[in-house]
Amino acid sequence: MSRTEAGAPLSGPGTPADLYAEGAHGNAYYARVARSEPCVMELVSKLAKEPWTDRPSSVHPVLGAVARTVHDYSSRAGQRALLPLAPSFLATAQAGFESSARLVALCVSAALTSPDPDCITKDERGRLAGAQETALYLLASRPTDQRPGGLARWWLPVLDRLKLSESFYRGFVATEHAAEAVAVAARASRGDSDVRLRRLLKQCLATV
Repeated sequence: MSRTEAGAPLSGPGTPADLYAEGAHGNAYYARVARSEPCVMELVSKLAKEPWTDRPSSVHPVLGAVARTVHDYSSRAGQRALLPLAPSFLATAQAGFESSARLVALCVSAALTSPDPDCITKDERGRLAGAQETALYLLASRPTDQRPGGLARWWLPVLDRLKLSESFYRGFVATEHAAEAVAVAARASRGDSDVRLRRLLKQCLATV
């Protein structure tokens, strides 16, 4: 168990809050942004010796999108509980459809099996279904007798010809799909979103 999980102070040399303060004071832009708690992604950027940012290049972009959304929908206590996970994000960036699609499928599944599914709108269900269909299509190595869901049935073959489909999915499409799924899961959690979101983030970390 980490010092943070054990209830130790979040301040002092070498602690997450100390790293956050050092990074914030070292960057004029971030020093102007008021944050109640540091984002776990910002701590990862510090650990990776990258510029202070919530989008470190050493982290898989879909995993980063999940982490930022989990942070945004967590309470202050929930945000603090995410900080010990920071080292697990290091060196997760990798190309390939599989990791991106697995993360999307996992987040969509969490959203659709939330305790309060009635709060999910019809439009959200449609987008989540399309995201899940596309992810499963990619995980199945794109069988010829199936089609991806949503807009992917149009952009995927076009970008395939330009050899841009994987990077577009990883950097733009899958990040949006995963982030929306996490937001829906948080809203449909019936009050225990901190626990559910942290568990989902840990499951995502285990897939990359």
